[in-house]
Parts: sequence; structure tokens; C-alpha cells
Amino acid sequence: MKVGDVFTWERTFTEEEVLQFAHFSGDTGSHHMQRDEHGRLMVHGLLTSSIGTKIGGDLNFIAKEMNFEFLRPVFTGDTITCELTITKLEPMEGHKKVAVKSVYRNQEGKDVLLGTSHGIIRD
Repeated sequence: MKVGDVFTWERTFTEEEVLQFAHFSGDTGSHHMQRDEHGRLMVHGLLTSSIGTKIGGDLNFIAKEMNFEFLRPVFTGDTITCELTITKLEPMEGHKKVAVKSVYRNQEGKDVLLGTSHGIIRD
């Protein structure tokens, strides 16, 4: 692993996932529970951001801080791709300090979420 390495993961959100996340998180705001004019539900921002945690898990990344900027809504049926880039990698005793940036794009290529995080990967 080195600075500049890029990792990607994508998923398409379903209505069942949004309803389950609403139940588990307690976020049943009407903007997530009422369908839009196309019959879709709006996906929770933190559910959308969870795509990056799949990549982090694959890397054994333990986040210490995560920051997100939500740019546009995501709806059920949307396919979102997260592109995560290593921006800092500093060897320490027993672990590496790591910083990443992420861009989440919908199936139309539009940015929906930007993120940064830093944490560690144990040796």
C-alpha cells in the first residue's frame, strides 16, 4: 500500500435497506419515509457513506475521524461508487498512520458525497 493507491466499491441501494436502516438508526424522518414523485425513497446519508467502510474493512483501517460533505440526495435504485484514495501513509511503531479521501458518484457520474478520514492500520 502506498500514497496514491485507489480502491473502489459500488452498490445499489434497495428500499428494504433504507427501511432497515431507518429502524436500526431510529432515523425515520419523513424525507426518508415518503416516496418522491418517482416512487423512490431517499437513502440516509450515513447509509450511503457506509460504502467506504467496506473498503476500510478490507484494508483493516481503524478510523479515528471521518468527515463527510453530502452534495446531493441518493435514492433507492441508485448505484453509488465510492473511490477511496490513500493520501497519507506514515509508518509508526506497530502500525501505520493513514489518511484517505473519498468521492462517491452516482450512476450518472455526479458526485453525491465527499469524505476524508484518518486513522491507523496495525502491522
